[in-house]
Amino acid sequence: MKQMKTDQIPLFVQDIVALGCEICAVGDFGCVIGDADLSLHRLEAIQPQLRRLDQTYGCRRHLKRQIIAYLNSVGRYVDPAEDSPVMPRH
Repeated sequence: MKQMKTDQIPLFVQDIVALGCEICAVGDFGCVIGDADLSLHRLEAIQPQLRRLDQTYGCRRHLKRQIIAYLNSVGRYVDPAEDSPVMPRH
C-alpha cells in the first residue's frame, strides 16, 4: 500500500482545504477533516475527490504526529480544553 511522505503534508492539507473541508489538529492527539460540516449535496459531490486524495497520498497513519505538528504550526488547531466551539484558528 502506498504511504504518504512527510514532505507531502502541506500539499495534502492544501488539497483538503481546496475541497471546502476544514482540517485541524485536536490537541496533540489527533486531527479531523470537517467534511461533516458540509451540506449533504456538497458532501456527496466531494466524496469521490476525498477518495481520490486518499489514493493519491496513501496511508498517513505513520505521519500522525507530523501532521498534527504541521496543522498546529499553520494555526489549524483546536484546544479541547477550551470551552469554545470547535473551530480552527487560522
